[in-house]
Amino acid sequence: MPKLLAHIRDLDETAGVRIALLDILGYREELLPWLQHEDRKADNSYGVPEAILKARGMVGDRTATCELTTLANSPWPHRSAVGEAGLEALIARYGTEEVLSQLDDARPDDRAFCVRLRHRAGEDVTEALADPDVGVACLAHSLVDDEEALRRYLEHAPTADAKLWAACALYRLNNNLSEIQEIYDSLGRPRVEIDGLDEEIRSAIRGEYAPGCQARTDPRWRVEAICAEPVQPPDEYDQLRRAITALESANPAPHRPILCGTGYSEGDGTYNEIRHGGTTVRVSTLGRFVTGNEDVAVRGALEAAGFRWIDRTLGSIKVTGLCVYFFGDREPLDVYDLLFYWQD
Repeated sequence: MPKLLAHIRDLDETAGVRIALLDILGYREELLPWLQHEDRKADNSYGVPEAILKARGMVGDRTATCELTTLANSPWPHRSAVGEAGLEALIARYGTEEVLSQLDDARPDDRAFCVRLRHRAGEDVTEALADPDVGVACLAHSLVDDEEALRRYLEHAPTADAKLWAACALYRLNNNLSEIQEIYDSLGRPRVEIDGLDEEIRSAIRGEYAPGCQARTDPRWRVEAICAEPVQPPDEYDQLRRAITALESANPAPHRPILCGTGYSEGDGTYNEIRHGGTTVRVSTLGRFVTGNEDVAVRGALEAAGFRWIDRTLGSIKVTGLCVYFFGDREPLDVYDLLFYWQD
């Protein structure tokens, strides 16, 4: 046993080995001083900090409760599962009430954990739709499963956002478009208003990203996406043909278009690129949007062909409230990154 525990403590040992041993031996009391030591915060081997937190739960360290609720509320499923396991170990040892007593209701992560516990116990979590934290409210909306309870809640919901979350939950359960449109109309069709963002760009972005948005997306975007008229994407082949024809008039002859993933040798996104002389033009698949270096001749030729040039001013507008996954982050992006999106 001492030799096995030494492998856990060895920072030069393979991370996967340390994690596997922590899964098996994390309950060992003699590990606790090492697990709690400040130096553990600097141990950043992949997956090890999470495994250490889980082990603290296994060994009964109640001081790890809030860190575990934060981990359990991670948007990464493989991390949240580790946090849940650590919390389950604490609950098994001390009971639910004792673990709950360690939480701080001011922390959204702790409130999210309470919502999950209540739902698992068969309790109604509809009231959590009014939580001021969008992530907690989103969690509640994904868990409620009683249509009648949601309709009763709509009659006394304390905020417009809570009503929007209830509407989203109803739509998830019954796919009744007319019902959610009626709720949306009764609220005045609220939207996240963004200075400088016109309807053409808004519709293209909404149609691509709002239906599959991340947990922290504002409910106004969600309901707007459900109730809006479907956006018809352009004919990609025809759009590229017109772009090529326009660029040919600006000389020199453009190269054949390639998908953004091909240009980066991996991944996918929402644009094709056309190399043209010493520059590259990006043609969005979401609409008649193009961008590139500020070449007057190139820009003029494309605009004359009916395309819309996205310059720095327009491209830098932050689309707030709409969270999109982008290289590990899930925060609002600007117009440029949304219209010309690439992810490896």
